Amino acid sequence: METSTVCHTTPEAVSAMDKTARADTTPAAPSGRKRVLVVEDDRNLQEALRYNLVAEGYEVMVAGDGGEALNLARKRKPDLIVLDLMLPVMGGLEVCRALRLDGSVVPILVLTARDAEVDRVVGLEVGADDYVTKPFSVRELLARISAHLRRVEMLKARREDSDKTELISVGGLEIDPASRSVHLHGKALALRPREFDLLVFMAARPSRVFSRDQLLQEVWGYDYAGDTRTVDVHVRWLRMKIEQDAANPERLQTVRGVGYRFSA
Repeated sequence: METSTVCHTTPEAVSAMDKTARADTTPAAPSGRKRVLVVEDDRNLQEALRYNLVAEGYEVMVAGDGGEALNLARKRKPDLIVLDLMLPVMGGLEVCRALRLDGSVVPILVLTARDAEVDRVVGLEVGADDYVTKPFSVRELLARISAHLRRVEMLKARREDSDKTELISVGGLEIDPASRSVHLHGKALALRPREFDLLVFMAARPSRVFSRDQLLQEVWGYDYAGDTRTVDVHVRWLRMKIEQDAANPERLQTVRGVGYRFSA
């Protein structure tokens, strides 16, 4: 397996990879194979990523700009997207935002050459699941992709179990796991899928304190592979919807130095 930094792949190596990689754009993924969309405008990096993913058994689609990526994601329904932020036509953040507005819950792993913290945080806020800063090792990227795909399968099983959970009612907040609906004082709330999963998990375990790493494991369904601030972002979104005063939350409380708890 390729273990050197992806960004250092040579044009000669990419050329040798090309024939094998291009054979992977079949219309439908064979049974058991996961489909990954790689969105990267750097040709060498795009081909290196495709080569390594094909070698791992994935079906791989590629896009060189944001517009093409959005069209492919909508039409071909990948199981995971590796998305560069700096793209022509439409930036990676705009692609991510558009897919989440469509209601897509496909895992999105952002690639960025930028070190600025604001780019990583904004990526998480618009719906990315994880990020990797260039340069990075192929081994690390493949491990994260595998972790996110495992997480999706675990969440499917967990959601099937949650359908059997009874209605949760706490001070005007009603959560119905079976219909995946939430009402606050009779008014329906529009929650993102991951927001709903987080709320159900914590509301079903009132007063118990969970660390960010525990919530990543239990709600996102994978061992720590990214930034725990994705938990903070989802907690902030939830507070804006279920709290009377998001700045002074009564339901979803912070336990300093530890994590969060749901107060019944």
